[in-house]
Amino acid sequence: MSVDSGLIDWVEEAMAPLGQVSFRRMMGGATLYLDGIVFAIVLDDALWFKSDVAADALWDAAGCARFTYERKDGTTATMNYRHAPDDVLDDADALRQWAALAVEAGRRAPVKRKRAKG
Repeated sequence: MSVDSGLIDWVEEAMAPLGQVSFRRMMGGATLYLDGIVFAIVLDDALWFKSDVAADALWDAAGCARFTYERKDGTTATMNYRHAPDDVLDDADALRQWAALAVEAGRRAPVKRKRAKG
């Protein structure tokens, strides 16, 4: 997998009125942050917004598929990310609207603490 840097640039530009977008490359993709809060991932040329139980009904109503992947053992796993609606790729207002849901899900997510090295 590779990261579509043009897509990341678009998200940074569209989200500028809301804050600073940064990213970190991970597992063949990139995790996107708004002012330090995880709100999306980019894999290949697809944008996936963070979700949670509080927002899932809105994503379901919009027909946004849940992120799934195949594990090494052949089973399918899911993550709390939803495929971005098509209109976010060319409409900055739509991107900010959907990203706001994702940022709120990121704020509600429990903080992962680093394990102490023993």
